[in-house]
Amino acid sequence: MTQDPPRITRQPVPEGTAVLLAGCWTAARLAEPAVWAQVESGLGACAAAQASPCTWDLRSLQRLDHVGAQLLWNAWGHRWPAQLLMGESQRSMLTRVAQYSMAPPVATRTTAWQLFLALGAAVWILIDHVAGLIRLVGQLLLDTLKLLRAPGKGPWRDVSGHLYHIGARALPITALVGFLIGVVLAYLMSLQLRQFGADAFIVDILGLSLIRELGPVLAAILIAGRSGSAITAQIGVMRVTEELDAMRVMGIAKGYRLVLPRAIAMSIAMPLLAVWTTLAALAGGMLASDLVMGVTPAYFFATLPRAVEVSNLNLALGKSVVFGLLIALIGCHYGLRVKPNTESLGQGTTASVVTSITMVILVDALFAVLFKDIGL
Repeated sequence: MTQDPPRITRQPVPEGTAVLLAGCWTAARLAEPAVWAQVESGLGACAAAQASPCTWDLRSLQRLDHVGAQLLWNAWGHRWPAQLLMGESQRSMLTRVAQYSMAPPVATRTTAWQLFLALGAAVWILIDHVAGLIRLVGQLLLDTLKLLRAPGKGPWRDVSGHLYHIGARALPITALVGFLIGVVLAYLMSLQLRQFGADAFIVDILGLSLIRELGPVLAAILIAGRSGSAITAQIGVMRVTEELDAMRVMGIAKGYRLVLPRAIAMSIAMPLLAVWTTLAALAGGMLASDLVMGVTPAYFFATLPRAVEVSNLNLALGKSVVFGLLIALIGCHYGLRVKPNTESLGQGTTASVVTSITMVILVDALFAVLFKDIGL
């Protein structure tokens, strides 16, 4: 049997307009680009004219499969026309398509009350997170006192393992990024200092900016993305695999075995990584200064101790300890809140990284305001 192409015919009738559909409305015929464009434009014109009484007649169709039925259902706006003539097989096909087709989203206007409720929900979520962090900090203090009373029974093997993964394995990436940041800063500042004949002051600018601010912050951001996410993922996987439930059944304290070792390791590793990143950045800045401005390494080493006071280094180390503790606590917090499914694990890891980086920047700004008179 010859399969005719789909056809749409509009005829005036006493009741209004009749739309006669004929031909073969199947995927094989509609797959042709010219036929698809012609049918789509014809259905669009008929649908636009449905303001007047319109009768759809499907009885002359040779074949109608799910593709053709879906095309008609979309043209009707996901609702049945007021007047429709068709056979039983066509009705069965359209009914099946209508059953499993989702209606297009209806645009609704957001009211002030809905905005108020959304704000209230966001505030409650924030309060819940803050309360969870406070409980975690309190438990960490209690576990620290327990460790001080019996240091020989502390989880030192866990601490050493986390020190290796958090600190030693992060040395290459932090050194590379720090070195490149130092090169970029020295090159950009040399373009400005050369205009005023102040080439020698590049040592002061690089030393103060890298030692006091950029070194600790850059190391903290890298560790938040690298190790903070790993902490959340590790604890989250323990939730998915029910290891946390097993620890609770066996009476093993989660805070003492999971949170405390990571907090100690991060607090020790972060100052060391900050110094390492700062040294790499200074090396990059020194190399770029020598190549671009002729500031020799000997002059750099001789001028740097006079340009930057030791108090800036002490401030950077203190900030790094706080950064490390925050990253560890936030990573553990989101890890413990993971639900036993992979979607929650991904969301918790993403939220952990974003929150850690945001808190690092906020705390750094707070340190800059509180200690603005130190080392400057």
